[in-house]
Amino acid sequence: MDELKEKLIGLGLSEEMAMQVIELMGEFLKSKVPAPYQSLVESFLAGQSSDLSSIGGSMMDKMKGLFGGR
Repeated sequence: MDELKEKLIGLGLSEEMAMQVIELMGEFLKSKVPAPYQSLVESFLAGQSSDLSSIGGSMMDKMKGLFGGR
């Protein structure tokens, strides 16, 4: 999450705005993933896990679809 925050700050957002964007993105992602995976999104955004491999390939493939990936 720190890396994302730094990138947002690099785009000209204040630290406060960057944190708000990350929070908004987290809520959006949690609304799009099945309930069992919501805690993984929360952990990732809280900086407790930088490795999303525990989600599994099929879930990552589904998440790519949210952003236009194939």
